[in-house]
Amino acid sequence: MNKKTLIGIFAAVMVIASASMAFAGDDSAVKAAGLWVFFGIAIACGLGIGMAAMGTGIGMGNAINGALQGTARNPEAGGKIMTTMIIGLALIESLCIYALVICFILVFKIPDLGGMHELIVKSLGG
Repeated sequence: MNKKTLIGIFAAVMVIASASMAFAGDDSAVKAAGLWVFFGIAIACGLGIGMAAMGTGIGMGNAINGALQGTARNPEAGGKIMTTMIIGLALIESLCIYALVICFILVFKIPDLGGMHELIVKSLGG
């Protein structure tokens, strides 16, 4: 089983589990289903910033590789290549900063953990 299939199955199970709790009719079950949303936000923020950092790292590596090869082939154009590379690296890095800002916005949507703990204990019947 490849990784994409496994992620798809996991996502489907999470959606079905949260929907079944939401449609259970009990008020505490509905609140517990809302906890899945906050759990998803926390996981998405971690994965999102990780993938953004990985993507920008690969992009920056390719940009620096091309700039170094261009400078090695034509040393007289090194200044122009360096200037263009720095501008490109700044634009690439801005994408990771945008992902970080979006993750911060989502993380601040997660409520107080103390109240969540009480809700989890209540929904489990403890």
